[in-house]
Amino acid sequence: MFFGADPSYLLCVFLPALLLSLGVQFYLRNTFGTWSRVPNGANVTGKQTTDVLFQRTSLAPVRVEPTRGSLTDHFDPRDNIVRLSESVYGKTTVSALAVSAHELGHLQQYQTGSGLIKARGFLLPAIQYSPTLSYMSILMGIIFNISGLVWLGVLFFGLLVLFSFLTLPIELDASRRAIRMLEESGLLVSAEDKSGAQAVLRAAAMTYLAAAVTSLLQLFYYIGIARRR
Repeated sequence: MFFGADPSYLLCVFLPALLLSLGVQFYLRNTFGTWSRVPNGANVTGKQTTDVLFQRTSLAPVRVEPTRGSLTDHFDPRDNIVRLSESVYGKTTVSALAVSAHELGHLQQYQTGSGLIKARGFLLPAIQYSPTLSYMSILMGIIFNISGLVWLGVLFFGLLVLFSFLTLPIELDASRRAIRMLEESGLLVSAEDKSGAQAVLRAAAMTYLAAAVTSLLQLFYYIGIARRR
C-alpha cells in the first residue's frame, strides 16, 4: 500500500496491527493446540460430532467433508457444505468438538434466517468492489489534491469496516449456538469439555476482533488524510 512509507501510518496503523495480529494468532494456536491434546468426554471425532448434532437437533443435515490444513474449517453457504480441517475431522479432542459445532452454528444461522447473516449478505456485493474503489479514490485524491475523492475513498473503506464489525457478532452468535447444541445433545460430558470448548471458541473470536480493530485503525488514518486535504 502506498502509505507504507508514511511514519504516522507505520506507527499508528501498521505496527499496532502487526503486534495485535501476532498476539492473537499466538493465543489462538496455543489455545487450540492445548485443547487438541485433550480428548473430549464423548469420545467423538469432529465428523461424528456433526452426525450427532444432525440427529439430536433441528438442523437439516448437509454434507460434511475434510479439507486440508489447520484452522481451515468453514461452512460454505454456496455449496451448502461444512468443511472440517485435518486437525478436526477425524480427531476426538475438545478442540475438534468445539470447532465442528461452531461450523454447524453457522449452518443454523443460515437455516433459521439469522438477521445478522441477512445484513452481511446485503453488504456483500458492495464489499467486493469497495477495497479497489477505496484505495483508488484516496490515491487519486492525494495525487490531484481533490479532498472530495479522498472522502469518497473513506466512505468506501467505511463499508469494509462495517462489514468487519458485523462479522464479529456473527462469529460470537455461532459459538453461542455451538455450545447450546452441544449441551442439548449431551456431548459436553464434563465441566472440562465445556470450559475447553468455550476457551477454543473465545480464542477464535479474538481473530475477528483483531481484524475489526485493524480496519478501524486504517479508517481513522484515512479520515486524518481527508481532513488535511
